[in-house]
Amino acid sequence: MPIEIKELHIKINVDEKAATSTAASIDEKQIMRAVSESVEQAVNIEHRKKER
Repeated sequence: MPIEIKELHIKINVDEKAATSTAASIDEKQIMRAVSESVEQAVNIEHRKKER
Protein backbone atom coordinates (compact mmCIF):
# COMPACT_ATOMS: atom_id res chain seq x y z
CA MET A 1 0.00 0.00 0.00
CA PRO A 2 1.52 3.37 -1.00
CA ILE A 3 2.16 6.04 1.61
CA GLU A 4 1.10 9.61 0.84
CA ILE A 5 3.04 12.50 2.37
CA LYS A 6 0.67 15.42 2.80
CA GLU A 7 3.02 17.86 4.45
CA LEU A 8 6.80 18.08 4.65
CA HIS A 9 8.73 20.40 6.93
CA ILE A 10 12.40 21.03 6.23
CA LYS A 11 14.58 22.86 8.73
CA ILE A 12 18.14 23.91 7.99
CA ASN A 13 20.88 25.82 9.75
CA VAL A 14 23.08 28.11 7.70
CA ASP A 15 26.63 28.83 8.74
CA GLU A 16 27.88 32.10 7.22
CA LYS A 17 31.50 30.90 6.99
CA ALA A 18 30.59 27.68 5.20
CA ALA A 19 28.04 29.40 2.97
CA THR A 20 30.56 31.83 1.46
CA SER A 21 33.08 29.16 0.51
CA THR A 22 30.41 26.78 -0.82
CA ALA A 23 28.53 29.45 -2.75
CA ALA A 24 31.69 30.45 -4.57
CA SER A 25 32.25 26.90 -5.80
CA ILE A 26 28.69 26.31 -7.03
CA ASP A 27 27.91 27.40 -10.55
CA GLU A 28 25.04 29.87 -10.99
CA LYS A 29 23.65 27.64 -13.74
CA GLN A 30 23.37 24.73 -11.30
CA ILE A 31 21.58 26.95 -8.78
CA MET A 32 19.08 28.12 -11.39
CA ARG A 33 18.46 24.53 -12.51
CA ALA A 34 17.82 23.44 -8.91
CA VAL A 35 15.43 26.34 -8.35
CA SER A 36 13.53 25.65 -11.56
CA GLU A 37 13.21 21.95 -10.70
CA SER A 38 11.91 22.84 -7.25
CA VAL A 39 9.33 25.21 -8.69
CA GLU A 40 8.27 22.59 -11.23
CA GLN A 41 7.78 20.01 -8.47
CA ALA A 42 5.74 22.49 -6.41
CA VAL A 43 3.52 23.20 -9.43
CA ASN A 44 3.02 19.47 -9.99
CA ILE A 45 2.02 18.99 -6.35
CA GLU A 46 -0.52 21.82 -6.57
CA HIS A 47 -1.87 20.38 -9.83
CA ARG A 48 -2.37 16.96 -8.20
CA LYS A 49 -4.15 18.59 -5.26
CA LYS A 50 -6.60 20.28 -7.64
CA GLU A 51 -7.31 16.99 -9.46
CA ARG A 52 -8.65 15.39 -6.28
